[in-house]
Amino acid sequence: MKQGITPKSVFFVFVGVAGFYFAAFYGMEYLRERKGPWELEFNPNRGGTPALVITQPALGVKDVTILFRGEFSTNTPGVVRFDGVERAPRFGRLLFHDLTFLPGVLTFDFFGQEVELLPRVLVVNKREIPWHTGATIELWPTTKPAQPPQPPKRRR
Repeated sequence: MKQGITPKSVFFVFVGVAGFYFAAFYGMEYLRERKGPWELEFNPNRGGTPALVITQPALGVKDVTILFRGEFSTNTPGVVRFDGVERAPRFGRLLFHDLTFLPGVLTFDFFGQEVELLPRVLVVNKREIPWHTGATIELWPTTKPAQPPQPPKRRR
């Protein structure tokens, strides 16, 4: 004769569901963080010109430099790893971030220039530039877009 639901069967179902939950949770966390964050070195006075050096080892991006010619910044130099939403750039402002799966997508406004970091490509003022190790990109006040960069509108 069948007894139905027993304490032993409830225990085994609980252990199975808990094991599946922890395996799925830690598996997703591994996939989310395995490539690591963008590392940006802010150097506000590199030869009198603010500079940004971009590194992302998992994507093979190393020492990509953006020079902001004709601009000036008094902030202190430093490296910021964008591995959490509470990170802020040393100069400029962060317009958008999606760090769900690292390295994620970051969009900045630096002195009126829009710089977007995507795993596939670097986008500067809506123009795609392929990632090349050691590349130097110079931005001048004359290359600023007519409309200043704005954060995306929030849905209500």
